[in-house]
Amino acid sequence: MNPIIREAKPEDKPFIEEIAKLTWEGEDYLARVFESWLKDGNFYVLEVEGRVVGTAKLTLLPDKVGWLEGLRVHPDYRGRGFGRMIHNFMVQKGEELAKEGIINALEFSTYFLNRESIAMAKKDGFEVIKRYYIMGRPVEGIKPSKPSNSTIASLEELEYGEYIPVGWKFVHKVPEALDWLKKKAIVKECGGAKFMMPKDSESAFVPFHLSKSYVEQLLPCMAQEALNANRKYIEIMVPEERRELLEPFRELGFEVWDNCKEPNVLVFKKKLK
Repeated sequence: MNPIIREAKPEDKPFIEEIAKLTWEGEDYLARVFESWLKDGNFYVLEVEGRVVGTAKLTLLPDKVGWLEGLRVHPDYRGRGFGRMIHNFMVQKGEELAKEGIINALEFSTYFLNRESIAMAKKDGFEVIKRYYIMGRPVEGIKPSKPSNSTIASLEELEYGEYIPVGWKFVHKVPEALDWLKKKAIVKECGGAKFMMPKDSESAFVPFHLSKSYVEQLLPCMAQEALNANRKYIEIMVPEERRELLEPFRELGFEVWDNCKEPNVLVFKKKLK
């Protein structure tokens, strides 16, 4: 039977859960976001002989961006061209949305070791537009403290340039991003300092300001939220242009993933119009 790519359905969840358990040493967020992605739409699976062996998602972000995420292939089916098949399908889907005027570019982020995705992206005309360091530190050693619920009133509260990290998504800092963040992010406050996290997955935390003292103030509350999500680490994204913060954050117990000297998270873009 030829492989087919179709929209995901509720009954696909067991297959998705299996793929998630076999990805990133069982730390994959795919199973946690399954219901929200189904509701959002543009969520696709690759089916082979009645079995779902691959996934991909296109999420609409502010500024007419189509964000590609969740591209996975079951380990038993890798090396057979299925990743390229899904990637091609999603690029075609993006081009269709561009013709309808819904988006004008495709973007995605990936870890620097994801060489297959990087090679496919570059071959298809994607270019690196932004680079980040992802840093993490264990929750162990921090006395947790419960944060209070908070809100974001203005994008000016966020000390970021043209891109705002939201987990592993990077949202353009344009006026419509404020409403998007109010719907898609959870904002918490800790002694007057704020941080965000995505609603649909437990991923990297987003301090509203990037400084040693500000992040240090947030550590107890971020530790509490990490423990609530059964996570052992606190992770944050540091823009390449703020690399001077790496050493101060190391003093707080953070380390760059894989001890990279260069940014290890790449954001790609392909213009469609």
